[in-house]
This record gives sequence, structure tokens and C-alpha cells, in this order.
Amino acid sequence: MSNTDPASGYPAYHQPSSPDRSVRHQAAGRRAALAVCTIADTAAGLLVLWILLFLLDANQANVFVKFVQATADWLAWWSQDIFTMDTEGLRVVLNYGLPAVIYLLIGHGIAARLNRA
Repeated sequence: MSNTDPASGYPAYHQPSSPDRSVRHQAAGRRAALAVCTIADTAAGLLVLWILLFLLDANQANVFVKFVQATADWLAWWSQDIFTMDTEGLRVVLNYGLPAVIYLLIGHGIAARLNRA
């Protein structure tokens, strides 16, 4: 007998993995990267939307504006009052723009790493 496999019909342990497994692994990495990019882009988009609504003097009593402001506050809790200046518009741009840029950089960096894996 020349077959030394532990069970007939199964590949031996020392054989390299099939190319199909590598393709599936790459596809899973691309899907994960797409999810990370989508989350980062959505977070940054909401922060930028709040900056625009604030600068354009949107009605603060509107339900949609309240939702965007609450979401932006939740996303940018860690950067509140990093910049304290007299000009309210510039303060909002810096305190909400900084997390938007950081979320984009980190999110797309992680996505690039997942695409290479």
C-alpha cells in the first residue's frame, strides 16, 4: 500500500492548502475592509454634517438636526473642548473636524491592512 493518509479520501496533512481557501480568505478580508471603511466614512460623514448644519444655522429644534447633533456629540465626546476659542464656528469646526479626520485615517488604515492580509 502506497497511501499513507490517515483516512482515505481526505488530503494529507503535509499538502499545501488549496487555492480556493486562499481566494476565500482574501474575499473575507476585502469584505471586512469594506465594513471598516463604511463605518469610518459614516462616522466622519455625520461629524461633517453636524459642522455644516451648525455653520448654516440650522433649526436646533428640528428632530433631524437634534439627531445629528446627538450622534456627533457621541462620536466626538473625547475631543470636546480641546480647542477653546471665542469664535463659536471655528470651535465647532476644530472640535468635530479633528475626530472626523482621525476616524478616516484610522479606519482606512485598518482597511488597507485587512486588504493586504
